[in-house]
Amino acid sequence: MRELDVHDLGRMDYAAAWAHQKDLSERRKRGEIRDQILFVEHPHVLTLGRNGRLENLLATREHLSEMGIDLVEIDRGGDITYHGPGQIVGYPIIDLREWKKDVVAYVRGLEEVVIRTLRSFGIESGRDPSATGVWVEGAKICAIGVHISRWVTTHGFALNWKTDLNYFNYIVPCGLTRPVTSMWKLGANVERPAVLNVLLDAFAEVFDYKTARLTAPAGKLAG
Repeated sequence: MRELDVHDLGRMDYAAAWAHQKDLSERRKRGEIRDQILFVEHPHVLTLGRNGRLENLLATREHLSEMGIDLVEIDRGGDITYHGPGQIVGYPIIDLREWKKDVVAYVRGLEEVVIRTLRSFGIESGRDPSATGVWVEGAKICAIGVHISRWVTTHGFALNWKTDLNYFNYIVPCGLTRPVTSMWKLGANVERPAVLNVLLDAFAEVFDYKTARLTAPAGKLAG
């Protein structure tokens, strides 16, 4: 089975984490490193994907600045979404040529990872045929948006763990006027390390890796 390097970056500014992703992606394309996954928690930030529409932003840039919320335009698919404290964000940097050269299968795989993780904590979730992500009774609990270049992935998923859901009021999440929820709101009051370890087990199962653990010190990347 394939191997995966795992990094918990802790709390990190979005721009810095994105720079790490791009660096690792280029190194992965050159075959200098094996597949990676980064886990991170961002300060308050709104990210606007390639297909994003500013009309889905419900606050002025000035108000966002006053609230300490950054707005960043990025190269993933999808519309606008929120990242912030209490959210578990995963960025796989993997070469799909070594798994399946299928973008849809990859996105469905990420959804499956989250669905299995939530089930482990007593939350039954599923897909919506009309919208990417993971849903619980019509409310989105995990957003997914990816970018793939030469079959190497960046960006990934954002799981609402103990997120302050009020911040979603500044946007129409992913362009959909539908509610959002979180693990804590649904009664799964578990701590972040426990969720990360279950996520990793599910990720290894779905994407055919040896079971991995968070072994790299926070903020350190493999060379």
